Amino acid sequence: MNKKSWIPQGHPVSWMMMIIGTLSMLLIAVDRQILPTVLPAIMEEFHMNSVQAGLLNSLNFVGTFAGAALVGFIADRIGTGHRRVWTWSASCIVTMLSGLATFFTKGVFGLQFWRVIMGVGTGAMEPISAALVSDFWQKENRGFALGVNQTGMPFGQFVGPILLSAVLAYGTWRDAFLWIPLIGVVMMLIQLSIGTAANERRVYHWIDEKHLTRPVANRNQTTHKQVLSNAIQSLKNRNVVLTILIDFLFLWTEQGIVTFLTYRLTSELGLSLSLAALISGASGITGWMGQIVWGTISDHYGRKFSLTILTAGTALSALGCIFINSATTGWIILIIWGIFRNSPYSVINSLIIDSTPETAASSLGLLVGIGFGLSGALVAPVVGYIIQTFGWTWNYIALAISSALVFIPLYFIKETAGRHVSD
Repeated sequence: MNKKSWIPQGHPVSWMMMIIGTLSMLLIAVDRQILPTVLPAIMEEFHMNSVQAGLLNSLNFVGTFAGAALVGFIADRIGTGHRRVWTWSASCIVTMLSGLATFFTKGVFGLQFWRVIMGVGTGAMEPISAALVSDFWQKENRGFALGVNQTGMPFGQFVGPILLSAVLAYGTWRDAFLWIPLIGVVMMLIQLSIGTAANERRVYHWIDEKHLTRPVANRNQTTHKQVLSNAIQSLKNRNVVLTILIDFLFLWTEQGIVTFLTYRLTSELGLSLSLAALISGASGITGWMGQIVWGTISDHYGRKFSLTILTAGTALSALGCIFINSATTGWIILIIWGIFRNSPYSVINSLIIDSTPETAASSLGLLVGIGFGLSGALVAPVVGYIIQTFGWTWNYIALAISSALVFIPLYFIKETAGRHVSD
């Protein structure tokens, strides 16, 4: 097999793990869509302003920070490959139970508490899912595999609002927290049946036969037994630190746009909550294409090459949101944004795993925890303040600037893929 082939090949188990990983990311994306989508209804019921609502949304990201970082370290301590399935399943259970508890919650404190717990669950699921897919694919096609895996995010961002729109048409905002997370039960059962030690051995035997590179140099090696040492090893890697900063800036821009998107569509444009929820998922229509394309391109031309183009596209898309003044322009601008919205993360995940393959979950946990968790926790109240004080236009200008700042740490990243690295 030609290592430079643009048509990826993999063992059947590898493909199955990638599919279930993609569905896992879809579930995470849908779960994260629930609160921003139903936020107007919650604001009305509890008489919240935009700053208070932003603080509520931030609590989910506080949980994400804790879940991603801590469970990522624990997952590496338990081991790579099929051993990650158990920590992934435990995280999935936490997510489902928190959604069920939210349905029965009547007070503000309960709502706040279970937002943190759901963040812990989804925050833990994301890095483990990416590391698990990577552990079942050869290094030569890591960008492709994680690109497909990451398509679950834009699909979830499109499918989620459709599901939520249907739920809201017949029920209340509480029903969304009851029914959506239960999808994880089926995924968990499938994951447990595929991610076995026997299937892992089959994949590595196939990789060896094809003279490709194993995802981890020594499959039987158990990574560091101490959680703290995993964290220290990850943070000593320059690429990891710079990539976390890049991820933070991309996610700051993304969350700054989506957190109050349905609120803007309903309050400023006068759309119904159901229609606003549907339009808010428009970026998912095109998002999946960018994930696969840019992940694959990064395998051949480098991670930095892909991220350079995606940075420019994200900044321009943020500016484009200024011109949303109707349902039609909302559809058009958000669909264009979808080409760039999720695409950086498949490349970022590949860059992290390239740099620290044996402690991938720890590094990805820091990435998700700091990048997604911390940015999400901080951006909602900040954006809420900017919108309330300066208006929507200045909010999108500020978000475009935050995206453009990616060029600074990107310059100092050490390339890990592409033709000049492989040869």
